[in-house]
Amino acid sequence: MTLKQQLTRYIQARLFARTFVTSHQRHTSIERDTNGHIDLEKLLSKPAWSVASLLPLKDQEATVSEVSSKQLHHLLRLSALPPPKDAAEEAQMLSTLTSQLHFVKEIQRVDTSGVEPLRSLRDETAQGENEAELGMDALKSALDMEEIRGTHYRRIKRKQGVRLPVEGEQWDPLGTATKKAGRFFVVEGGKND
Repeated sequence: MTLKQQLTRYIQARLFARTFVTSHQRHTSIERDTNGHIDLEKLLSKPAWSVASLLPLKDQEATVSEVSSKQLHHLLRLSALPPPKDAAEEAQMLSTLTSQLHFVKEIQRVDTSGVEPLRSLRDETAQGENEAELGMDALKSALDMEEIRGTHYRRIKRKQGVRLPVEGEQWDPLGTATKKAGRFFVVEGGKND
């Protein structure tokens, strides 16, 4: 399935989700080509929804609070956050938390039946998978550093004295240490002797 087909399928599934469709008119005014496919350029040129539609209205936010002051203080204590300094800061925290909970509830209301879950954030086309695939050429330098030892109990051992080629300069971990003891750096404890 090509990326365009995946995008078309995703958009079609999202168009039927009740939270993101603003009106029936918008849904029926989607232009299609002669084959019945959705014209993606025209569809994406005008937004069908806004993040603001997922947030509570200003007058609704002021009247309805889903979280009590006691619950807010409990959450702050569990999160190891300081309590609000005054009533205004507490009201602001309650307002923010209420709008965040409203946002999550609106997202949960979206009908996702028929939409495959996102497995990963990567290019899942054939070309993308070929680019991400590791072949023998990529592993050749690592495999050249190994040898198989033993006749009955065969095991892989790293060859002694062989190192992977390092790009750029060599890093000296002791270069910035203020105190050294041989090949170790010294960290002084906080106790006074």
